[in-house]
Parts: sequence; C-alpha cells; structure tokens
Amino acid sequence: MGDYKKKISLAVIKRLPRYHRYLGELLYNGIARISSKELSEKMNITPSQMRQDLNNFGCFGQQGYGYNVEYLYHEIGKILNLDVQHSLILIGVGNIGQALMNYISFEKRGFKFIAAFDANPKIVGMTVRGIKISDIDCLEQFLKQNDVDIAVLALPEEKSYEIANTIAKHNVKGIWNFSSADLVGIKNVMVENVHLTDSLMILSYKIGNQSTNKEFHY
Repeated sequence: MGDYKKKISLAVIKRLPRYHRYLGELLYNGIARISSKELSEKMNITPSQMRQDLNNFGCFGQQGYGYNVEYLYHEIGKILNLDVQHSLILIGVGNIGQALMNYISFEKRGFKFIAAFDANPKIVGMTVRGIKISDIDCLEQFLKQNDVDIAVLALPEEKSYEIANTIAKHNVKGIWNFSSADLVGIKNVMVENVHLTDSLMILSYKIGNQSTNKEFHY
C-alpha cells in the first residue's frame, strides 16, 4: 500500500464507507473478484473516478483481473481505521441515543459502547443492551478513569457545547454529534456533525426537481 497520509479530498473520503459496504456485501455473497466496471456501476460513478479514488491509497487492482474483493475490503477497512476496536460512550439516552446503542452493526465494525450518561433521573439506572445509564454528573470522573475513543452526543443543543468542551479536556479522540448544533472550534478533538434533517431536505429537493433532474450523482 502507498502512503495515504497525504491530503485526500473530502469527496473521496465520503465514498470510502460505500466501497467498504458494497465489498462487504460481495464478500458475504461469496464473490471473490470484481472488475472496476462492475464495482463502479454499483457505486454509480465512472470506472475512471473509482480508480482515481483508490489510487490515492495504493495499487489494489490488476489489469485483466480486476480487484480481489476480500483483499480490497480489508485494505479499505484499514484506511478507515476499522482494524482496531473503538470505545464509545453515549451522552443523551433519548430516542436517538437508544436507537444508536441498539444498532448492533456498530459492534461488527469495531465500535463498542462502554458507557451511557443522561440527566433525566427517570432513566438513570436503567440498562440498555447491558450498559447501565449513569448520571451526567459522573461523566467527567468516568473520563478521568477510562480511555474513550469517541463520545456520541444525542442531547439538546443548549447543552452540547458545554459537554463537548468537557469531553475535549480528557483525551477523547472524536465527537459524533447528533445535537442540532454545529459544533465548531472545539479544540483537541475531531468532530463529525450529523444532521438527520439535512438528508431529509435533500430528498425533498430531489422529489421537487425530479422532472428536470432525472438522476443525481455524488
């Protein structure tokens, strides 16, 4: 593999999880190799674009053979840092938070919840998938005593910055933010903001413009 620590465009990075997912489906179905044309058709991009994407990280295919599905699947997994297990904590155990904890595919990809916190006394002490929900006041002490890779925020906007800054002081590597606030300027931690309504509005746009836009490419 080549050195993929160089600057890679966000568009390419966003396609990597899709490559990994499609290759995983092929692997599950017992398909050992696939041509660039076949894989690019599944991705809804051109073969040239797909080859350019993968060439950012090394040479994976062979002319006349295509791609070894298992090898490419595992190599993209390494690029996405999926060959190690990541510890997660959840802050905000409402409907979205509980849905995230109950999504078993996270563990299959190396993301494991180890703790959950909430301010609601009605749910503190309850258990979700074997994890006891702790009071939010216990968060900082937990962070001092445990190594946490990713903190998942599913809490009200007004609390998100306060909690994010607390998290950033304790060597947490990343924040996966489902609050309605765009967390910016949080030092010492990587932040990925997720807004579910954005995706819904994009779908709304597609529906409203389907007569003039027959197909959308990403």
